[in-house]
Amino acid sequence: MSTAIERKKQVVADIAEKLKDSKSTILTDYRGLTVAEMTELRQQLREAGVEYHVLKNTMTRRATAETDLTALDEHLVGPTAIAFSNEDVVAPAKVLHKFSKDHKALEIKGGVVEGRVVDTAEIQALADLPSHEGLLSMLLSVLQAPMRNVALAVKAVADKEGGEPEAG
Repeated sequence: MSTAIERKKQVVADIAEKLKDSKSTILTDYRGLTVAEMTELRQQLREAGVEYHVLKNTMTRRATAETDLTALDEHLVGPTAIAFSNEDVVAPAKVLHKFSKDHKALEIKGGVVEGRVVDTAEIQALADLPSHEGLLSMLLSVLQAPMRNVALAVKAVADKEGGEPEAG
């Protein structure tokens, strides 16, 4: 019996470590999804560099107690699968939100973003952010605007001076 307890302690320690190391963690209720839909979801998450595990709520509650994330305990009711992302904060939110639009059975319960417990509204806002490339494009556009305006002003002055007939 002690080996079973040791295994459970190891599982709790593993979950706690994932919670600590993860930049973004999202809890979902997957009730109603077929095996094929779950497989598709896991594949999409894997491609985005996100781990997705079905974990026992009691084990996860013990892990949240170890990591001071007990605010998540209210979401640990019913079947729960958890997405962990160590690299990208936005990736799990984007994939899960997009998938939940097409598959109403998937419900996002809440999560943790960079150590802070968040609700579904904040996860929704995170999912609606543009991609990294889109944000860089917006930044580049903002940085180029002053130079473009100066160039247009100089051109307008040059056209005005060149277009007037000379007096005399």
